[in-house]
Amino acid sequence: MRSIAVIGGGIAGITSAYALAQRGFAVTLFEKHRYPAMETSFANGGQLSASNAEVWTHPSTLLKAVKWMFKGDAPLLVHAHPTWHKLSWFAEFAASIPRYRENTIATARLAVAAREHLFAWARAEGVDFDLKKKGILHIYRDQAGFEHAGEVSRLLAAGGLPRRAVTPAEMRAIEPTLAGDYYGGYFTESDSTGDIHKFTVGMAGAIERLGVRCEYDAQVRSVRSDGRRATVVLERGGKPEPREFDAVLVSAGVASRALAAQLGDRVNIYPVKGYSVTVNLLDARSQASAPTVSLLDDETKLVTSRLGVDRFRVAGTAEFNGYNKDIRDDRIRPLVRWVNQCFPGVSTRQVIPWAGLRPMMPDMMPRVGRGRRANVFYNTGHGHLGWTLSAITADMVAGVVQESADSQRPVTVDVAGWSSSVAGAGGPQH
Repeated sequence: MRSIAVIGGGIAGITSAYALAQRGFAVTLFEKHRYPAMETSFANGGQLSASNAEVWTHPSTLLKAVKWMFKGDAPLLVHAHPTWHKLSWFAEFAASIPRYRENTIATARLAVAAREHLFAWARAEGVDFDLKKKGILHIYRDQAGFEHAGEVSRLLAAGGLPRRAVTPAEMRAIEPTLAGDYYGGYFTESDSTGDIHKFTVGMAGAIERLGVRCEYDAQVRSVRSDGRRATVVLERGGKPEPREFDAVLVSAGVASRALAAQLGDRVNIYPVKGYSVTVNLLDARSQASAPTVSLLDDETKLVTSRLGVDRFRVAGTAEFNGYNKDIRDDRIRPLVRWVNQCFPGVSTRQVIPWAGLRPMMPDMMPRVGRGRRANVFYNTGHGHLGWTLSAITADMVAGVVQESADSQRPVTVDVAGWSSSVAGAGGPQH
């Protein structure tokens, strides 16, 4: 098994292709857009945030979903019209609640391990992506939110991530531009931010230098496997164009579910829409008034990142509305209003809105490893932490493909179990 097709040119697909190319595989990457990173990897919140590793499978999430169902500007919005996909996803979400603690710790371990891979790859390939290693400050407006954060901090610590509680005065010292009254905060000094689009585009150039054949504007019509050979059928000029490989890796974001079904696998990804605004800091006052430390506002579920000198990104919210990509004004306005309230010196005269669909599994854990057939693999379903986890899951799945090729037998990977072994071994080897 030496030739492999990677379907998807976002952060998961590009990093997977890189890890596979490093291991000597003949990789062909297919991306439906003309360029890499044009969907969910285009304008996310920018946080490389192990401190945001808490999975959403907490009982309070379901209560909030019901409470906010008819509130258009709610941080979490579940549209009332039912579909089998949505109902099955939420049923599995509820069934995963007992594993909340285990999965949060596992995700934290993965996120900590991912950092060094990502930073090492960027250094090796000379990729500039507006990296800022200034930490992430979680802000809380009430005692209940702050106390829950204390419980989460204990889980993060079990996953190898230290973070510390800070007073309102300490919050102001960490980020002096932040306006408003807060109960307290938690600061994770080891977290960072960067531009996911710039990183992914930079790594796309790197994989081509490593010999990966990147085919853009390549719509995958279907995919199949008999366990020995995999066939990817493209749509070219209205006609099917089949390509054969030893193996196939699906990293196609929210399209992964449909592709997996064709390969005989159930990968129950739901497209959870998130929004962002990029505020162009056009004048010196705005640049001085925008934060340089990344923030996460627990009440509004918004995150921020400072991208270079003249861009400020605010992102967040979750909307369950199928594969709808519409950018709704009633979802964007709260983001702009939040900027005006928290950073009144920043001009929001020029704001670029965006929406993307997070590929989210019901248990909030990415699907990484092999499928039912021996030559089918997945690296998808990262949800709100695709940017944060991308480098480690790419390395993981490339390792599984390598072991399968070397042994000619199926190899599986348990994401939670792997992360536990990483913690015990002192992290991955580079």
